[in-house]
Amino acid sequence: MQFSEQWLRSWVNPALNTEQLSELLTMAGLEVEETIAAAPAFSGVVIGEVKECVKHENADRLRVTKVDVGTGELVQIVCGAPNVAVGVRVPCALPGAILPGDFKIKPTKMRGVESNGMLCSGKELGVPEDVDGLMLLPADAPVGQSIRDYLGLDDQLFTLKITPNRADGLSIRGVAREVAALTGAELQPVAIEPVAPSIDDTRPVKIEAREACGRYLGRVVKGVNAAAATPAWMRQRLERSGLRSISAIVDITNYVLLEQGQPMHAFDLAKIDGGITVRQARAGESLLCLNEKTVELQDKHLVIADDAKVLALGGIMGGELSGVTTASADIFLESAFFAPKAIAGRARELGFGSDSSFRYERGVDFQLQREAIERATRLVLDICGGAAGPVVEEVAELPRRQAVQLRVARVAKVLGVALSSQEIAEILGRLGLEFSLADEVFTVQAPSFRFDIEIEEDLIEEVARVYGYNRIPDDAPRSSMRMLRQPEELRPVDQLRHLLAARDYQEVVSYAFVDERWERDFAGNDKAIRLQNPIASQMSVMRSTLIGGLVDVLVGNINRKQPRVRVFEAARVFLRSEQGFEQPEKVAGLAWGPRLPEQWGAKAERVDFFDVKADVEALLHPAAAEYRKASHPAFHPGRCAEVRVDGETVGVIGELHPQWVQAYDLPSAPVLFELNLAIVTARSRIKAQPVSKFQPVRRDLALLVDEQVSAAALLAAFQAKRADIVTEIALFDVYRGKGVAEGKKSLAFSVLMQDNSRTLTDEDVEPAMQALLQAALELGAQLRV
Repeated sequence: MQFSEQWLRSWVNPALNTEQLSELLTMAGLEVEETIAAAPAFSGVVIGEVKECVKHENADRLRVTKVDVGTGELVQIVCGAPNVAVGVRVPCALPGAILPGDFKIKPTKMRGVESNGMLCSGKELGVPEDVDGLMLLPADAPVGQSIRDYLGLDDQLFTLKITPNRADGLSIRGVAREVAALTGAELQPVAIEPVAPSIDDTRPVKIEAREACGRYLGRVVKGVNAAAATPAWMRQRLERSGLRSISAIVDITNYVLLEQGQPMHAFDLAKIDGGITVRQARAGESLLCLNEKTVELQDKHLVIADDAKVLALGGIMGGELSGVTTASADIFLESAFFAPKAIAGRARELGFGSDSSFRYERGVDFQLQREAIERATRLVLDICGGAAGPVVEEVAELPRRQAVQLRVARVAKVLGVALSSQEIAEILGRLGLEFSLADEVFTVQAPSFRFDIEIEEDLIEEVARVYGYNRIPDDAPRSSMRMLRQPEELRPVDQLRHLLAARDYQEVVSYAFVDERWERDFAGNDKAIRLQNPIASQMSVMRSTLIGGLVDVLVGNINRKQPRVRVFEAARVFLRSEQGFEQPEKVAGLAWGPRLPEQWGAKAERVDFFDVKADVEALLHPAAAEYRKASHPAFHPGRCAEVRVDGETVGVIGELHPQWVQAYDLPSAPVLFELNLAIVTARSRIKAQPVSKFQPVRRDLALLVDEQVSAAALLAAFQAKRADIVTEIALFDVYRGKGVAEGKKSLAFSVLMQDNSRTLTDEDVEPAMQALLQAALELGAQLRV
């Protein structure tokens, strides 16, 4: 909302300058977004009256004038404006004046004739003016007075950023009430006296939509001069509030809107057939609005209608065919209260809004309508003349305000400031809140203009605002601090992040709300946990896997021409369970593109399954993982494995399924992994043991096995039969080719043996190797010779 500081100060004038007033309003919750000057800086311009005006002897378009500027002597000024004439009063810049743009006025000669000043247009003063030529002032403008004082140009325009709960601040009356409460300055509202009817003409009013329209008032005013000029003071206040002057009747309704906060509308009485009905729209009805847009109405739209047609969209905009024009002689003024829920969203659905809908959807004082129509009536009679009939009113369902209790002790606990009941009572009184006090508990009745006061915390906020947020001490909390115990069996998640970052991964953070398609594609989940109120249509379900988010990041990077992507995320996923829902944490990674960044030291090779497998093993270390062929909706059916630790499946690793590579338009398949974070962060307690002083013994086992026998199966069999002296068993060679039958492969294992107390002999080594060989033979292996 934008308004003039001078207008506000006509209601309440605290002993604060512009900057202090701006700070006060901002700290109280009515944020001042900006303050700008009503006119640019200039000096030396006074009101002058043209006493003589003759044609310049050497120029057809110039006039030589003699101007009275209040000094007792006439000043000769050459002027080229087309509207200069004897008797007009205009702004006159005297020698020494400085106009906007640092333009200095000094005596000069124009085509041989001396000119001692300049007669000014509104444009030259930086003041909006539609007149082509000089700014013409009223005939009673005092000659010699500074034009800045006369036009009130030393004014500041405030722009407030009003939050949706403070609709009471959308008027001069509301802001003035707030300033008076905050400063204790005297509030001097405009006196509104009822206008006694001088004619008996009325139009019947009926409310059918009783929940949507709580109150409707109407008044007939006959014999108005709708073509009358809007007074300069009203036009100035409207313009400084961001509204252009249209016509006297429309300007009056807009003025009451800004001054009182009550939206109003005026109909041409001759265009109304019968009475006024407030109802929901009917099928097939339409309305040509004042903005020249035709609206096809639905039953959810609230309308103002007569006996034959729709006149206006209730609370949003009037109709073009029933609007007041300069030819209107009789008008019908309306003032109504519409429930916020009946207006909210309707204007946005239609693609346009209005100052009225902006206020109605936030909440208008439901007791203000009669004062507003009396105020508008008085302005119409004073400016446009005419005779007013009686006010016709119908009341339906108005809001009910429940009393709210405020405990003195609760105020102290929440604010950290011990305010006495007397101090709180003074603050509530300044805010215009009716209350009673008993046993240190206030029972407060919120006024009709405060829709935002419903619970105790709302009242505490009011007390804090008026008391002053800057007066509340910002004492730092004091408490004893100690380092939390870090269990040795639990590895910090940050350590995992650092490990992955060291392996050239970058962390991403994505939304837990995902596209339902991702859940079907990457998790085979047709029953995802659905959000009741998603923030976007493509974020309608909760994720049960992190894979979709990583693939989405990959797509974004490929679209931006990134040649190599390695990303990971550690976050929660959301699963259904018998108990309801589970929220386990997982860590997932994706690698795509070359194995190494582009360089001269290594040839370009695409990252593969085994590169990412090495990253997974680094994450799980010191635990030894086992990999088994698996099937997963997201992964290639022949290039996917489940990750097992101590016989428990802890995750999955594999290459993205070709179907999804094509569906998501990827140049090639990335390799991904996803692990349960609880398993990754768990680790066994460290056990210290002495380093053997004796030389280790190494033996190698070369075995021929069927292709379907995995190295992991052999390692598991060795672990079951290993002797105490066996310290390490590792696969170091896989061979297929000459000397090995088709359907077979050769696996070579190194076996290290060592004892802490003595040097091993063949009598120690051979039984241990025979046990391992026997374990291999049981799996169908043959010793390769």
